[in-house]
Amino acid sequence: MRIGLVTSWQERGAAYVSRQYRDVLKNNHEVFIYARGGEAYAIGDKNWDEPTVTWGKKIPLHMPLSIDLADFKKWLRKNRLETVFFNEQQWWDPVLLCVQLGIKTGAYVDYYTEETVPFFALYDFLICNTRRHQEVFAWHPQAAFTPWGTDLGIFKPLDSAPVAAGFVTFFHSAGVSPERKGTDLVIKAFARLHGPAKLIIHSQTDLIKNYPELAGMMDILIKEKRLIIEQKTVPAPGLYHLGDVYAYPSRLDGIGLTLAEALACGLPAITSDNPPMNEFVNESNGQLVKIDRWHDRPDGYYWPLCEPNLDSLKEKMEIYINNINSLSDYKKQARVYAAAHLDWRHNSRDLPRLFEEFKIIPAGEKMPAIENITAYEKKRSNWQTKLYRRQPWLFKPFAWLWPLIKNRYKQK
Repeated sequence: MRIGLVTSWQERGAAYVSRQYRDVLKNNHEVFIYARGGEAYAIGDKNWDEPTVTWGKKIPLHMPLSIDLADFKKWLRKNRLETVFFNEQQWWDPVLLCVQLGIKTGAYVDYYTEETVPFFALYDFLICNTRRHQEVFAWHPQAAFTPWGTDLGIFKPLDSAPVAAGFVTFFHSAGVSPERKGTDLVIKAFARLHGPAKLIIHSQTDLIKNYPELAGMMDILIKEKRLIIEQKTVPAPGLYHLGDVYAYPSRLDGIGLTLAEALACGLPAITSDNPPMNEFVNESNGQLVKIDRWHDRPDGYYWPLCEPNLDSLKEKMEIYINNINSLSDYKKQARVYAAAHLDWRHNSRDLPRLFEEFKIIPAGEKMPAIENITAYEKKRSNWQTKLYRRQPWLFKPFAWLWPLIKNRYKQK
């Protein structure tokens, strides 16, 4: 089967999800990547730029994850695709195009709102990587649960001994979303700890700019040599080897990629007692932090943000300081759990077969979803999007002019 993956394709979590799907599917099928326009491109990056990758053309539409439909259609036909698998596709026009062309469509489930959940009936099949997603989409006739995991050959321990003798080294990955991942909570809780401990934070953004109110606290911790901030982009397997315990009080996760990776690297994890984080962590491989409250996210994401309790986080971190002599055992237990439950090669073993067996749902059964999606996209379209749908050729030769036109239009 000839399969196309529509996704971001660079050094970020969403792309790693697609790459794990690609790696398991390519053993049985031909797989092609459409690197969605609007994302940063990794052209020339040996880790991402491959012959099967098409770097989608950018268009000046301010729609979430917009795609040049003419370029996309050309890619579909050129590669004679039979199935297209979407990664977090929030603009529905490309999916509608595939349906019109009679191509089987699927998606891995991550981003959705209360309003858009019924829209997923447009897809012929769905893959749910967490129980939380599965419960929302159990109504879909071809929704499959494939437990998330990671590559245990890439993400593996270097040693079960503490990184620094006599110290517990906490590690935290802030990535590009420190607020969502609870980076501020880790810093605050660690500042209140006493005992032989260090904190290493890996971030792809400037934490001082993100948290100016914590600048003084971070400066003191850095001067005391208790805090190290590594601000850079690092390919897999990342920097987990720098730590002993993974501190990850996440406010919200779609899947929980870094938890699987950290556990596979032999780091027991401290995380929020909230799905999907607590689907990965239990008393055998880490600690769960109490939740104070839940609140909605501004963009209307289906699941609310949780607010982990700061005192509970501090107490869970203290457990490892107070039991420093057992740290090596904790690290071994984390890897044992990962080997038993988080081996992606094992968890995804049925995916190549499922992609073949899923059927195209008749267009007539999709009509309610098509009508609702059409009304939804019409409602949220701005003048640019409406013009693009009617006259897409206008966006080709003078695309560079559109930002200027847009600004002039706004001024009026």
